[in-house]
Parts: sequence; C-alpha cells; structure tokens
Amino acid sequence: MPDKPTITYDDFAKLDLKVATIVAAEPHPNADRLLKIQVDLGGEQRQVCAGIRAYYADPAALVGRQVIVVANLAPRTIRGEISSGMILAASAREGEEVKDLALLSLDKPVPAGSSVS
Repeated sequence: MPDKPTITYDDFAKLDLKVATIVAAEPHPNADRLLKIQVDLGGEQRQVCAGIRAYYADPAALVGRQVIVVANLAPRTIRGEISSGMILAASAREGEEVKDLALLSLDKPVPAGSSVS
C-alpha cells in the first residue's frame, strides 16, 4: 500500500488515544464483517463497530482485553448501530488483501481511560 502523506506533530496531537477495556463483544446484527464492541474508557462506556469479525471467531474471547481506541473520533452510524470511536489494529497484507489482523494491545494492564502518547 502506498504511504500516506506526512502530517505535522500538531495533526498527530489532535488524536485522543486512550486505553479501553473490552466489556462485551458480539456480531453486528446487520453486517457480516463487523463486531459490536462495548468498551470501558475509565468510567465511560461506548460502543464501537469494528470490521474484525473474520479474524475473531469467538467475540466473547475479546472480553477483558485492553486495546487502544481513538476516543475523539466523531460518532457515526454503521449499518444502524452507533460507533463512537475506533479500535486500532495492525494488518498483514498481500497487495490489497488483508491476510491477518491483530488488535493493538498493551504488554501489562493499566487503568482504562489512560492516555496513550
């Protein structure tokens, strides 16, 4: 994939990256590729819709995992469900095709809602 344009530090600083703990996950009722994921951002719960269903056959196994979320992404409706954030993931690709995907996570637990910098 081609590189994206260079951004300034000020552009990066606009992102509010936070640690979130997954408290529930289930298949999206209206989309074959999406999961509906409930996350705890340190006392605030949100729903995030993520296109990771093909890589996590048992959504319940995600419960308890800590992930990195873009917390200040404007909410949007995805197939009838509100998504209020984005979970970060790395993808291994062959050309345009994603061969595998891994959620970004931590090497040790920290409180939900902790800032990522």
